[in-house]
Amino acid sequence: MNKTELVAAMAEQAGLSKKDAEKALKAFTDVVAEELKKDGKVQLVGFGTFEVSKRAARDGRNPQNGSVMKIAASKAPKFKAGKALKDIVNV
Repeated sequence: MNKTELVAAMAEQAGLSKKDAEKALKAFTDVVAEELKKDGKVQLVGFGTFEVSKRAARDGRNPQNGSVMKIAASKAPKFKAGKALKDIVNV
């Protein structure tokens, strides 16, 4: 499912226009992104948790020539599915 299909499904499910559903989706993604940017987390009970995972700096190897290279520390967004979502998927 791509973004257009998601917006259409949300509009139908919630009884909204596609334009309103797209605004709601954009607002949701913007709010989650801003919270993660502040190293916060967003918990949706029954659905899951969006949070930031911190990766430490480490040495890696270039696969083309085998030379050692430094990989900088970074942060990555992470989603952990809640129990209710896992149960729905595993039916």
